[in-house]
Amino acid sequence: MKINKSSIACLILLIVMFNTRTASGETYPNIPPLPSENQEDMLREMFIIKKEQLQEFTEKIKSNPELRILQTYEKVFTGFSIEGPVDQLQGLKKNPAVLHSSPVVSYASQIKDSVPFIGGEEVRGLFDSEDHRLTGKGVKVAVIDTGIDYHHPDLYRNYRGGYDVIDQDKDPMETKAHDGSETIHGTHVAGIIAANGKVKGVAPEAEIIAYRALGPGGMGTSDQVIAAIDKAIAEKVDIINLSLGNNVNGPDWPTSLALDHAVESGIVAVTSSGNSGPDVWTVGSPGTSAKAITVGASSPPLQIPFLKVSGLKQAIPMNSLQGALPWELHSLDTIVFGGIGTESDLNDEVRGKIVLMERGEITFTEKVLHAQQHGAKAVIIYNNVKGNFAGSLQIPIDIPAVSISKKDGLALIKQLEKHASVRTIYQKEEDKLANFSSRGPVTNTWEIKPDVVAPGVAIDSTVPDGYLALHGTSMAAPHVAGACALIKQAHPDWTPAQIKAALMNTAKQLENKQHEKLKPNEQGAGRISVKAAVEAEVLAYPGSLAFGQFETSHPRTKKEEVLTIENHSKREQTIFFNTPKNEPGIQWQLPGKVTIKQGGTEKITIGIDVTPNRIKPGIHQGWLVLEQSTKKIELPYLYVVDEPDYPRVMGFELAYGDQPDTYKYQLYLPGGADEMGIALYDPDSLTFVEFLDWERDVPRGIVEKEIKKESLKNKTGLYKAIIFAKKGGREDHIEVDVLLGE
Repeated sequence: MKINKSSIACLILLIVMFNTRTASGETYPNIPPLPSENQEDMLREMFIIKKEQLQEFTEKIKSNPELRILQTYEKVFTGFSIEGPVDQLQGLKKNPAVLHSSPVVSYASQIKDSVPFIGGEEVRGLFDSEDHRLTGKGVKVAVIDTGIDYHHPDLYRNYRGGYDVIDQDKDPMETKAHDGSETIHGTHVAGIIAANGKVKGVAPEAEIIAYRALGPGGMGTSDQVIAAIDKAIAEKVDIINLSLGNNVNGPDWPTSLALDHAVESGIVAVTSSGNSGPDVWTVGSPGTSAKAITVGASSPPLQIPFLKVSGLKQAIPMNSLQGALPWELHSLDTIVFGGIGTESDLNDEVRGKIVLMERGEITFTEKVLHAQQHGAKAVIIYNNVKGNFAGSLQIPIDIPAVSISKKDGLALIKQLEKHASVRTIYQKEEDKLANFSSRGPVTNTWEIKPDVVAPGVAIDSTVPDGYLALHGTSMAAPHVAGACALIKQAHPDWTPAQIKAALMNTAKQLENKQHEKLKPNEQGAGRISVKAAVEAEVLAYPGSLAFGQFETSHPRTKKEEVLTIENHSKREQTIFFNTPKNEPGIQWQLPGKVTIKQGGTEKITIGIDVTPNRIKPGIHQGWLVLEQSTKKIELPYLYVVDEPDYPRVMGFELAYGDQPDTYKYQLYLPGGADEMGIALYDPDSLTFVEFLDWERDVPRGIVEKEIKKESLKNKTGLYKAIIFAKKGGREDHIEVDVLLGE
């Protein structure tokens, strides 16, 4: 949720198609300070209403001059978004047509060697049914992003129009510097898909339809993203690429549901998994969409820099910050600690040295600029939360800058106290899963995500006025969108499910350094191979099998999945099923083999018979192998026993309430909570002050509640809030700073 001087932004979205699965809100990137009470009380809010009362409710809104319709939806949902005074929208909540109301929040946007690596150039030697080379010709790809620079010499040939949801016009140009914080993200994504000039995208003759849903600085709201999806469906595109996301791992957020609906309407939807790895449960919406193709990031052939530090056994992997010079250091170097990188943290002692900084408080650009101004040789920024991150600079800067994990950063600081020597070593890597690539599975549904991975590290592509190498799952997703364009040209009658199956069934599985397969929740089916997908003779879908949850307190349980197998070859095919490795407590129910005639289809029931109390609690996953003549299909499968270790609480936000003298908070409980609470602490002494709220037996989904100021004894000022939730014997918490206003 973005709070500014004129309004508190929420969303009214009238939804009639997904009443049982709809939830609200989409990302909580930062906890903003609360606005002062003299600010205008305007908001937007999401409403789900009864379909039979839609017309009456719509007329009521249009008859009120204080309410303004922002977006109208006809394809994704039936409804619209509205802005208006708090009291007017509060009155709408009491209307008998309303089933649910909830807010909208903000989204942030997240080739040269990579295209041939996945087989993009090789597949261009193939032809479609009309003997045209496979280049994506005639396939419409919607890029829902920051807009694109349609004047770019590598993109203007492919640009076929679009829409700017931000400015409500037909000019989806990237944000320029004079209009706010300029953007490059959408142009880079479009280039990976279909650049056709100095750079060649995966499908260089595909048609790009641009929808600008993220504005200055790459920020946008869920109603804008959904409006763009809605327009893409109405304009009958073939493929949607959505390289954006949040940090809430829930299957029922509106953008995930919108992508599901896009697929149901016949569109292939591709989205990024997120850049919050390497921990599990880090895939965020819309990467949690069940029917979309969710993409993680792997490495094309690269020379990866590692920091070798005396006293540390393991070399530290480094991720280049986008916009900085590449890391090409070779000598022994000196590292000094530079705090968080403010002007006061640095002096001329950093000249000619590498500066280590902590992430936070100021932008990456400011940190690196301060170091450059003092003559630093390079910058390393370590994370201020667990895990790695992929970052970018707002302007190009002429010194190398990289990111490392919090764990590695703290270990490095300890060694600096011992005056450790430091040097850079380089290792050739390819087909390695990027540390930052978000992992699954999805909470509640326990589905495997990502579905596949694709190159997302150091990807050269188009940006306004030039070219730039960027990294992230945002770069991996358009590789898959371009691959889908090639498959769609080769097989125009294939459905989204068939195209997804072709990519998953033919993917190459990635391995770790010990040459062991990575887990399905890390890589999905593996790294895409475009030529193999185009030439797939047998399709088996769904491309992964999710058998759900089993409880050790329950008796022996059987669950089944129906697998569709299609023979697209010109001969009869016999498929043999290999039973996975025998494990105590589970028995597989599989056919020995199935024979499918040319052009035929068979539906096969795949079952597992589980005795839960004989199986260790947690995530269980592996591969079901189907063999056909000289080829095989490996389907990832997953099931969980008892409550696995997913985060019990996600996505907290606090703002002023709809009623005078109230606060309003929101958070997301993926599995509900036996107990949850919000505790306030003094930020300096960390002494407990009081509970903002505390409840037991809370159901899963979004929790939204108003708190009266008087219940907090009119406390004002800055507090540290600990938001905790307990479920199934596990407790997790979020720490944020909150400002309680006068």
